[in-house]
Amino acid sequence: MTVSWIVTGLGIIVSLLGYYLTPGAWGYGILGFGLAHIYLGILDMFRAPGRSRQ
Repeated sequence: MTVSWIVTGLGIIVSLLGYYLTPGAWGYGILGFGLAHIYLGILDMFRAPGRSRQ
């Protein structure tokens, strides 16, 4: 769960960086990269832990 929060937090930071660079192509790419990390971090929070699966 801690890793999910770290990934989500880094995604927020990267998304903000991309937002401030948005008029250019690099800004949109960085923004999308950050948003993907936010999405994947949140999805990972809802996933069942690997040890509990049998």
